[in-house]
Amino acid sequence: MANLGPGRPRLEQRRRQGTTPRAEILDAAAELFTTKGYANTSTRAVADAVGIRQASLYHHFAAKDDILDALLAETVAGPVEFAQRMMGEPEPAAVQLYALALFDVRQLRTARWNLGALYLLPELRTERFVAFRCRRDELRGHYERLAAESSAAAGESDDSRILPFRLVETVIAIRYDEGAAGVGIEREIPTAIMRTVGYRGDVEQVRAAADALLTRLGEAHSTPATG
Repeated sequence: MANLGPGRPRLEQRRRQGTTPRAEILDAAAELFTTKGYANTSTRAVADAVGIRQASLYHHFAAKDDILDALLAETVAGPVEFAQRMMGEPEPAAVQLYALALFDVRQLRTARWNLGALYLLPELRTERFVAFRCRRDELRGHYERLAAESSAAAGESDDSRILPFRLVETVIAIRYDEGAAGVGIEREIPTAIMRTVGYRGDVEQVRAAADALLTRLGEAHSTPATG
């Protein structure tokens, strides 16, 4: 039996992803919440999946909804922070919108567990999760601002400004229905967003500029080839 510190012995050797007990708890909870259901998962089941005592879990999280809140926060923290960092950059709105969508789609596609599927939980409508809802609204606001600016630059109305955020989140439904989302959507969804906001230029140029922006901000990654 491994030891996690004074008074917190582990029931068996580590078997979860994560460099800390807290990260292991989140990994186990993410799997159980997305495969067994949030309501059907107890904190004891999470502790068992990690291989720790239930009392040890409470050392890190006071209740099950605290675990859910931490998992949900992870899904929006990255793109919100990235959107905030872009605000001082010189690229036009279309490039920033493409870059944000690419960043977000890639995160949603490659995450170990499809946590976005938890967005429809009725529990999220309660006061307990108001902070998460505000944070997600902040992310949606960045999308709508960039979409409106992109449409204006293209001489279009901003009626479609609500669509880019929704298009990005189709990754969640694709993973839910298909079990996985192919790498090609890292190009297809941002490209569809460009058309949605009325962009008529060369999308390849926007993509190249978005890649350069991602690289400059330390978020470099390779986009899949067409075909």
